[in-house]
Amino acid sequence: MKNWFVYGIKKGVVTTKYPSGKAEDVAAWSTKPVRVSGGQVDCPTSAICGGDVNMAKCICCGRCSDSFAPNDVVELAEVRMNNSSFKRSFHIYILDAGSCGACNLEVQALGNPLYDLNRLGIFFTNTPRHADALLVVGVVADAMRDVLVETYEAIPEPKLVFAVGSCASSGTLFGLSVTKVLKTDIIVPGCPPNPYTILDALIRAKGGVK
Repeated sequence: MKNWFVYGIKKGVVTTKYPSGKAEDVAAWSTKPVRVSGGQVDCPTSAICGGDVNMAKCICCGRCSDSFAPNDVVELAEVRMNNSSFKRSFHIYILDAGSCGACNLEVQALGNPLYDLNRLGIFFTNTPRHADALLVVGVVADAMRDVLVETYEAIPEPKLVFAVGSCASSGTLFGLSVTKVLKTDIIVPGCPPNPYTILDALIRAKGGVK
């Protein structure tokens, strides 16, 4: 039987130094691709415009893989508003409005030892009444629209709204985006977004590290 205590001592600190250091071991599919060759691409979500890819619409279907190649950029979020009053303590309430579960996994990964979002003063909360921000994943299902609005209204002011993933950001092929229901302050693209991309968005939304 493996001695996990000894293994942990030998392994040492595994927590990333990001954002003071570079993001490491980033999955290629979760970065913004750059055009490497010409030719038309049959994009099902119209995410491609010339040489650029709108990652808020991209569903990583792979149809453009002959014309585009990934790079190492993970800072893809569009932060329309931030609030420095959350700099030292930022509490997030997560709402799944109708996702496949992939974005949930990437968000929840932020709590593991590698990313350790608590070291940055960011925490998940189980009630919207204790939250500073609403983080929504998935398209807005018909049955969840009223729930989404009621949850938003339960969060005290000031508050921020995150649309995490392509479905929440644009609706892609599957339905209604969060941006069509609520004023959305931060767009985090990706299908699903990399944890580093989500972490970057959270840090910038709260006005930097504490």
